[in-house]
Amino acid sequence: MTASPSSPGTASPPTVIADGVHIVYRVPGASAGRGSATAALSRILRRGERSRGVREVHAVRGVSFTAYQGEAIGLIGTNGSGKSTLLRAVAGLLPTERGRILTRGRPSLMGVNAALMDDLTGERNVVLGALAMGLTREQIKERYADIVDFSGINEKGDFISLPMRTYSSGMRARLRFSIGAARDHDVLLIDEALATGDRAFQRRSEARIHELRRKAGTVFLVSHSNKSIRDTCDRVLWLEHGELRLDGPTDEVLAEYEKFTGGKRR
Repeated sequence: MTASPSSPGTASPPTVIADGVHIVYRVPGASAGRGSATAALSRILRRGERSRGVREVHAVRGVSFTAYQGEAIGLIGTNGSGKSTLLRAVAGLLPTERGRILTRGRPSLMGVNAALMDDLTGERNVVLGALAMGLTREQIKERYADIVDFSGINEKGDFISLPMRTYSSGMRARLRFSIGAARDHDVLLIDEALATGDRAFQRRSEARIHELRRKAGTVFLVSHSNKSIRDTCDRVLWLEHGELRLDGPTDEVLAEYEKFTGGKRR
């Protein structure tokens, strides 16, 4: 099956263009011999040279697509298909080996692996995270209560005043999403954020994504939940083994993907 480009029927401007993108990870291999100190010294002496033990992983292979203003695009594929890698490249966090990615405006990555500072309280992380997104202190003060309420962190106690290390993984993910959703984005990149929390939080998240789209942003969502993709996205990119297998309307692409996986989450 070959990939087919998709574009909205309106004259919306493009926000992201991926042109023949290849992304390669280089992973150092196991050191030779049993002497770890000797192996470490050998690596130091060879610094600047290409190690014969480096293994290359070709994570994304020749992917091309154009995203348009106002679209919400799902990225699907089985584990290891290159979804999160491609998302990070669009965010500017990974270099391309070949090809290029052009973006209009500033892409913002919001995912479950985004860094939070464990020793700081949730309150302090809200402030620092919002500052990092470009909000002013006055804007943070105005939106702080909404961020905390949206996350649901305080529904069972005053957790926002506790260090982040006391939070569950779900609480962390909900707070990350709430911080990221506190401002409008030119290009918003979400990695599995909707897979966490109860159904009520997922509904709030989906509603917020629709609101962001109405304000002329573009949203990319990586998720293993076909329901989240259906509820949120009008277009889907299906990656498999790093290649773009299909690009088209959500229902059409998910129907083919579910045939491929037998309806299972992968």
